[in-house]
Amino acid sequence: MKFIPKTVGLFINTVSFISPKTAGNLALSLFSKPLKGKIKEKDFDFLDTAFKEELEYEDLNIMTYRWLGKNKTILLVHGWESNAARWKPLIKNLQEQNYNVIALDAPAHGRSGSKRFNAILYSEFIHIVSKKFNPDVIIGHSVGGMATVFYQHKYQNTALEKLVLLGAPANFTGVFNRYVDMMGYNKKVHKKISDIVVEKYGHAPEYFSAADFSKEIKTSALIIHDERDRIIPYQDAIHFDKNYINAKLITTQGFGHSLNNETITEYINKYIAY
Repeated sequence: MKFIPKTVGLFINTVSFISPKTAGNLALSLFSKPLKGKIKEKDFDFLDTAFKEELEYEDLNIMTYRWLGKNKTILLVHGWESNAARWKPLIKNLQEQNYNVIALDAPAHGRSGSKRFNAILYSEFIHIVSKKFNPDVIIGHSVGGMATVFYQHKYQNTALEKLVLLGAPANFTGVFNRYVDMMGYNKKVHKKISDIVVEKYGHAPEYFSAADFSKEIKTSALIIHDERDRIIPYQDAIHFDKNYINAKLITTQGFGHSLNNETITEYINKYIAY
């Protein structure tokens, strides 16, 4: 399995000598297309206990799930190749405390639309959902945490009381460079991907730094990151901690990237209760 990315990367590198732009588009398309994230059969019953409602962003549908409660409204934002069902243990805990819980499926994940995913598009999904349900707290895992920061940086929602960022990437460049290394892309492909990002979004990849954006966010935040996270390095949490003035960092050991267990739930409960 380790040889598959390198084999695909070699093919795209070969294409780059004929057409760098085609190679860049292929690489970026591959980068933004999740291979997982569809809802598993075992999760349908749980998600069907929620009130489901589709919202729209441009021509894309956004699937939302709502479990009613009389306490604060909590919005849950999952990560890459996942869906709203990943929050099942936390949702059940929040229901016991009578929180009003909202979860959404990301672009190209679960029951939401789009064939491609990126954190910028995801942040617009979060914006649409936030306008509809007015969350007091947003909890984001992995790239869902990054997209949450992108959202709050852009829209500065003053009604939002708190953020919880679980194993969140500090910047797009780190994610991007790890992808390039994994695939073994040459410099032509690497540069062309950057050029395409500038064309599409008006900025180079380096601009999209959630940690840098956090300097301009006043909303209180809790950052939780595991020292042994093999997906998003712990150094990303340090980057956030240095930049996000109104944030507290909790470091864990042995929980990996998922951070989906009772200990993390306890940290979250304590933080959002006040």
